[in-house]
Amino acid sequence: MHAAFFALLGASLARFLLRHPWAELGPWVVALSVALAALYVAPVPRRLAWLCTVVAVWVVLVVLAPSFAWCAVPLFYTGLRTLPPRAALVLVALLTAFVMAAQLRLADGGIDPNLLVAPPAVAAVATAVFVHAQRQADRLAATERREGTLAERQRLSMEIHDTLAQGLSSQRMLLQAADRTWDADPATARRHVRTAASIAERNLAEARRFVHDLAPADLAEGAGLGEALAALAAREPGRLPVGFRVDGTPVALPDRVRSALLRIAQGALANVREHADASSAALTLTYLDDQVVLDIADDGRGFDPAAPPPPGDGRGHGLRAIRARAEQLGGTLTVESTPGEGTVLSVSIPLEQP
Repeated sequence: MHAAFFALLGASLARFLLRHPWAELGPWVVALSVALAALYVAPVPRRLAWLCTVVAVWVVLVVLAPSFAWCAVPLFYTGLRTLPPRAALVLVALLTAFVMAAQLRLADGGIDPNLLVAPPAVAAVATAVFVHAQRQADRLAATERREGTLAERQRLSMEIHDTLAQGLSSQRMLLQAADRTWDADPATARRHVRTAASIAERNLAEARRFVHDLAPADLAEGAGLGEALAALAAREPGRLPVGFRVDGTPVALPDRVRSALLRIAQGALANVREHADASSAALTLTYLDDQVVLDIADDGRGFDPAAPPPPGDGRGHGLRAIRARAEQLGGTLTVESTPGEGTVLSVSIPLEQP
């Protein structure tokens, strides 16, 4: 629409200069054309005052040179976009009437039915197109808001599952173990309690991060993904030793990729602790030319990836959450597992984000 305005303005000025070679009105028409163009692209601190000024300059220009009347079509859209609906329709009607009067002047007072029908028809079409486009935009915005709300709910569900829920589950198991061994082995029981307290501290930090919608606690101080994963591996309870290594040359990753991969590692290790009956696990972060890959391997009981998880088994939700996180970043999840032979989860995320 902006391009159409300047095209019409330039064509009208060219027509005037061709038909009236620098007549006494020439300097005024040229000056007003330049002023109108400058106003049209000027910054707009107050849109209503700006619109009134643009329309006023255009009206004076049309009085001097009626050929500028068709510049009103882009002004229809400007008024419809700037004013409330009723005021905009009044402005469109006034501009249309002014265009009709200007076209009759060009016809030297002769009555041409086309000049009486064309301006209202163009105004009606322009208004209808604008209203339809506005309704479509409103529907699209409402749809995007609903989708954004659903996506945010899913994100929060995954965040809670991978952090707070898994942390609380670990605390419960540790405290139950401490209760069973308190009389027979007080030192081991106290170690379980200390580990549970450490997990509770991490959960508190994560809860505060949720409130402020910031990165995971391990990334909050500017730590890289490698450091965060190493800290996660070192923090795992002693009954599940977790190794960690980095392959390839580390590169800077977007915050959302770092956060997602850390959450994926947390959720995967939680699944290993609760369902795999593994004696060890390993995290491997690999930087390739066009992607970053996170592997989570364990030597546990394994399972059939094609079979549905047993009722009450949290592994199914955990894998769905991991796959959803990977797909949100344009990545993929590969699951390799055989009953009795352990499991390897491999998450690949492209380095160039969509």
